[in-house]
Amino acid sequence: MASSSAAAPSRRSVFDAAYIRSEFAAAGISAHFIPLIWKYVLQNPRCGDLAGIPSLPATAYALLRQKFRPTTSTLTAAADSKDRTTTKLLIRLQNGESVEAVVMRYDTRLGKYDGKPRPGGVRATLCVSSQVGCKMGCRFCATGTMGFKSNLSSGEIVEQLVHASRYSQIRNVVFMGMGEPLNNYNALVEAIGVFTGSPFQLSPKRITVSTVGIIHAINRFKDDLPNVNLAVSLHAPDQDIRCQIMPAARAFPLEKLMNALQSYQNERDQAIFIEYIMLDGVNDQEEHAHQLGKLLETFKAVVNLIPFNPIGSSSNFKTSSDQNVKKFQKVLRCTYGIRTTVRQQMGQDIAGACGQLVVSLPDERSAGGATLLSDIEDLRI
Repeated sequence: MASSSAAAPSRRSVFDAAYIRSEFAAAGISAHFIPLIWKYVLQNPRCGDLAGIPSLPATAYALLRQKFRPTTSTLTAAADSKDRTTTKLLIRLQNGESVEAVVMRYDTRLGKYDGKPRPGGVRATLCVSSQVGCKMGCRFCATGTMGFKSNLSSGEIVEQLVHASRYSQIRNVVFMGMGEPLNNYNALVEAIGVFTGSPFQLSPKRITVSTVGIIHAINRFKDDLPNVNLAVSLHAPDQDIRCQIMPAARAFPLEKLMNALQSYQNERDQAIFIEYIMLDGVNDQEEHAHQLGKLLETFKAVVNLIPFNPIGSSSNFKTSSDQNVKKFQKVLRCTYGIRTTVRQQMGQDIAGACGQLVVSLPDERSAGGATLLSDIEDLRI
């Protein structure tokens, strides 16, 4: 016999776009009210209910009260890096799990391109998570040590932007946080649809999705997410090294991955970001740079060299020397003519740098204000 005290079904986030559109359609309520609801929550992030939204039909208020919450996640902690350029957010989900998102602040005017000052100004990039944990198991990544726990809903992805907007006006979004975005494909596509519509109005050209190389999803990406940037976590110039440091690479052979990327580029004529973590003595020698250059010489690509960020005393890897990074960059630039940048290390002291997200947060709380760095993510390609 069922218990009479069984819990009522959980209410969903208003940012679960497909669900709220479906419920509104079933109730005969126009979908044009939905962006107004999102705008209200964005402007009132601490609102406890949705009764204060002006000018909705009476049936909409009843439906919202019954089936939806303004947000289903809670911002439980925030930490600023010492230089105030990075804020890491710890976000608790409705199921009790937690994810992290990172706000990174830059000033594009501080950098140079082709020897000339860059145009632009102050802006912020949000690094979002798509899963709790990750099943890819990359050996240089802290998130991989968690294993895979669950996919985020599209609403939980969007809510990271809602929480982050309390700290900075977000101009760019990168799916480079916890999880493999293309393994949560439907939620990814739905969340990006919300990001690029009202009230967020982010340009798809300012959204980047990073993947270890899920080939079947890359084949869909070019049609489902036009103008969104694709970044590939390549990290090695051959299959053997890739498999050593990225166990999931066994399922996605390098030759097949490069063929998929060539097909992607043939149809999109859009540059691909290549992410390459620099591991001392593993993949950072000049011979590796030449291998990578030859692998990419038929592509329109931007290589982003990423200094390895330690993930604890048990790490089996060491950070490449600055000298090796510069040599590697010089080979790609001068021998193969490939645009190559070195990612600035941001948020290391709060474990908010690349590869360090593993749901842990020091006690330094966000105090506002920030020193600004030159741009690294907002490459015009």
